[in-house]
Amino acid sequence: MVGVLAPLGVPGWVEAGRQLVAGAEVAARELGVELVVRDTRGDPAAAVAAVDELVGLGVQGLAGEYHSVVARAVAERAAAVGVPYVCSSAVLDELVAEPTDWVARIAPVQSRGWRIFAEYLLSIGHERVAVVAQASVYWAAGIAVLRKQLDVVELSSVEPAVVCDELAASGATALILLVGTPTPGVPIAEAVRRDPRLNDVVIGAPAGQPEFAEWQGLAGIPFLRYLPEELTPRGRRVHKELGDSFVAFEGYDAIVVLADRIQGAAWKDVDLEGTRGRIRFSQVLGVWQWAWAPIQVVERDATGFRVLHSG
Repeated sequence: MVGVLAPLGVPGWVEAGRQLVAGAEVAARELGVELVVRDTRGDPAAAVAAVDELVGLGVQGLAGEYHSVVARAVAERAAAVGVPYVCSSAVLDELVAEPTDWVARIAPVQSRGWRIFAEYLLSIGHERVAVVAQASVYWAAGIAVLRKQLDVVELSSVEPAVVCDELAASGATALILLVGTPTPGVPIAEAVRRDPRLNDVVIGAPAGQPEFAEWQGLAGIPFLRYLPEELTPRGRRVHKELGDSFVAFEGYDAIVVLADRIQGAAWKDVDLEGTRGRIRFSQVLGVWQWAWAPIQVVERDATGFRVLHSG
């Protein structure tokens, strides 16, 4: 029996949670694994309580979670109680305060993915960028990554009219949305698109908000997506059920890895075909990390998603 943690209720990013669970369910069905799913609601305290409940139920391991601050709480608790945890989708570099052998991660670290996003912006001529950010350790860490390569101006509010006024005065040629979805992200993007002063401003969302259905009417917003140029044979097989959601593939891969661990493989010995590449782990930032998860910068267009840059 395996516990799966995902944001299935607000204020968590519910669509991401549903995609994650969908992928986990496909893998569990193929492997004959029993899943017990718990909703974290994007809340660290709720996630810790869920871990304790699942451990009490006798799960052999834990998988999942999308939100980085929640995954960090799950990782710390899993390490404390001695239960294997595969973090599927959270990217905050430091998942644990102290190194542990109980935690592995298949999502790429934030510092790598967001560096690739900054490189893309520079490659198309955007050096001075504005960011609109909500208060969060995750968003603050992202800003720090962007600052290493870009001239970053932080706006003072997430209120769309204020964002537009400050952006127009900033001299920035791109706006980076470090906010939740669908609000306040969609209203901000729509306001910027309507403002004639900002016709030439590119909107970007490295955390992947435009992946979700609420953003379908907002084409041309670059974001990070963790897919390769070509899926593996395993990935192509399950694509019929999972569609193009990279979060669903992460959920699937997390269960495949965890099942291998439960059967006795140490993290260092894992060597298996996932949906998006061959998964092997090395120790990075205190956890066992799939170091070469694929990264793309993409945008929505009329036909779906268009790859702009890979790293």
